[in-house]
Amino acid sequence: MGIYVCSVDADDWSDEDILRPTAQALDAELSKRGLASCTPPAAVEFVPQSGMSFEEKMYRPIQTFEDLCRAQPDGQDSYDALLGWDLLVPVDFKDSLTLPVPAPYSENTTVLSAHRTLKAAKRLAVQLALPPHVPHRCDNLDLGNWFDSPATAEAAASHPGPWAEDLDAAYYTALYLRAAEHSLQRQCPISYV
Repeated sequence: MGIYVCSVDADDWSDEDILRPTAQALDAELSKRGLASCTPPAAVEFVPQSGMSFEEKMYRPIQTFEDLCRAQPDGQDSYDALLGWDLLVPVDFKDSLTLPVPAPYSENTTVLSAHRTLKAAKRLAVQLALPPHVPHRCDNLDLGNWFDSPATAEAAASHPGPWAEDLDAAYYTALYLRAAEHSLQRQCPISYV
């Protein structure tokens, strides 16, 4: 059990019992703004390390990451860009969209642009000096597995930095960075499950 951050494929997007109501409401809002609809890629057979899907579990304490977001010069904006969404989409728009459709953990669905989240996550990644060792493909809890492995201590020895002093904040920085990157690379939404 727990909360997962996962990529969305066309099957889930068009399923009436999963995300179809959200997809319809989102397309209507995007159309009002003169933006193209969000169409996720077709489902593909799972192949580890292929980069075709994204799945990570929110299993670490998140408080120091929240504090880090709020400590940024843009404070609440940074916090909102990283933690203020229910659905992340690869469409570039400012602010957020609120859809009158329930999300798994809230009454309405707040939608953010992956462009905005990526920008905020990149700033934190630079600030924390995330090492190049952090996995780029996150299709099977790869980030969590890496942060829990001896490879993390090895990376801290060869690439010391603020990231190694707060692995919880580093984990969430990497999670949101990779989620936004995946959304833009695969042109797919990312949601909480």
